[in-house]
Amino acid sequence: MNNFAFLAIFLVIFFICLNFVHGLSVKKVIDSPLLTEKIDTNRTIIVDVNGQGNFKSVQAAINSVPDGNSDWIIIHVRKGTYREKVHVPPKKPYIFMRGNGKGRTSIVWAESSTDNSKSATFRVEAPNFVAFGISFKNQALNGVTSTSQNKSSVAALVGADKVAFYHCAFLSSHNTLFDYKGRHYYDDCYIQGSIDFIFGRGQSLFHSCEIFVIADRRVEIQGSVTAQSRYSAKENSGFVFVEGKVYGIGGVYLGRAKGAYSRVIFAHTYLSKTIVPQGWTNWSSPGSTKNLYHAEYKCYGPGSGAEGRAPWSKQLNDKEAVPFLSVDFIQGKEWLPAWL
Repeated sequence: MNNFAFLAIFLVIFFICLNFVHGLSVKKVIDSPLLTEKIDTNRTIIVDVNGQGNFKSVQAAINSVPDGNSDWIIIHVRKGTYREKVHVPPKKPYIFMRGNGKGRTSIVWAESSTDNSKSATFRVEAPNFVAFGISFKNQALNGVTSTSQNKSSVAALVGADKVAFYHCAFLSSHNTLFDYKGRHYYDDCYIQGSIDFIFGRGQSLFHSCEIFVIADRRVEIQGSVTAQSRYSAKENSGFVFVEGKVYGIGGVYLGRAKGAYSRVIFAHTYLSKTIVPQGWTNWSSPGSTKNLYHAEYKCYGPGSGAEGRAPWSKQLNDKEAVPFLSVDFIQGKEWLPAWL
């Protein structure tokens, strides 16, 4: 083999490996070992519900992280169900909370409130936070009589910049995931709910996420997957769903406007018949719809038909879709340990 042929083979292998490192084959790459390698820290705190670690509770482990922390710390939450409310306060950044897999490591609470922050099972308000392989669950509306359609049972509140969840699950009904503010990335996550169950004013990319709808017959309103709050054209916020699927029981909208400039995009996503023909509604932001940005791009499945869609909604062309199809939407290459 001459030197030129050897160099050509080397370059091919190099670029294949480079693509895998950056997550172009997400299922194989964005796993716990890769994230651990990318985060590159020697400090690990172990949480074990049976007392075989440094702490028995997740909150105790978080409390042990010094305020103003500037180095990555791994909190390994071993298999088990942790029945507690967990809060990552603003002064405790650079935490990588690593579970043993969604369904194996679970943080569970049961609370409803008219205040979304009070009902949240898990609340992160510190930047540079990563979670892997953990289920966050609010059981308040599961098998319990609903107190009011105005009360929510938040599974997770994400209120900081540069936050990423890989292979996690968010389980509740009304207002499951409060994507409050900041830039966020969700990869291969499972999100379950019925009414406005992904809501807030975050700037977030949901890649390869599974969204399961459970229609709540105890309330009169038609549910929606999203309720995105954007109140000005100057805001960068918006929800983008790429290469995932939406399915479930009963009929829901893809989104309802919660703000005159609400922005939600579904791209390359399977939409089952659970999506009602209209697709979108603006009942939370009555009046003009000219500034709403509710859009779809190359979605497929029985719920993806353009006929009957809300008149202000958009079917994007290739050029219009480009800004929403990668982590560039959240400037992810600047801060994510791994991406699609």
